[in-house]
Amino acid sequence: MRILVVAATEFEIAPFAEKLKEASKIHPRIKVYEHRRHEINLLVTGVGMVATAAWCSQLLNQFSYDLAINLGVCGSFDRGLELGQVVQVISDRIADLGAEDCDDFLTAQDLRFFDENEFPFNDGRLVNSSPPPEPTLASLAQVDGITVNTVHGNERSIGATIERLQPQVESMEGAAFMYDCLIHQVPFAQVRAVSNFVERRNREAWKLREAISNLCDVGLRIVEEI
Repeated sequence: MRILVVAATEFEIAPFAEKLKEASKIHPRIKVYEHRRHEINLLVTGVGMVATAAWCSQLLNQFSYDLAINLGVCGSFDRGLELGQVVQVISDRIADLGAEDCDDFLTAQDLRFFDENEFPFNDGRLVNSSPPPEPTLASLAQVDGITVNTVHGNERSIGATIERLQPQVESMEGAAFMYDCLIHQVPFAQVRAVSNFVERRNREAWKLREAISNLCDVGLRIVEEI
């Protein structure tokens, strides 16, 4: 089975990659690994939606994959989630795609740029309606996410985003990954570990290393169950 694993940075994915046997390198950002009976293409896109969309599209056009997995960290709006907890993002949306109208925000659908159910959107969201059935993946909490260009760190904007979208987590890449997988019709999963709560920036309260360790352990278990 050929599996595409996507991460924004090498730091997020290092403990996962260390458990694999490197076979070759397609590009400085794309390494090929072998693990048990699988070929794993590990893509490090760089941070943000633009880089993620561009690199994922290139690989999904060039190769055929049985499964794509996005592994990364996220911030949580939901205090019911624990720092370090690994979750599966089953719906995502681009939070700031639209226009400001004084104190109001108009979505791309409000502006009639496209219909809220125009493929690959479902009610304005990018939805993973058929995630892979592997036990470890199925055991993860399923959450709704948003993808942003600017990570929230202002109480006013955090409150406005919660009121408008009711997100549980946020990342800077998830929606781009899901968009690419949906249009290329590749089975996929977006898996993230909560490194911090979304609040005024306070790195001392983050549990980044714990989140990455848990993320990579879960990622490896998912691959080994396939």
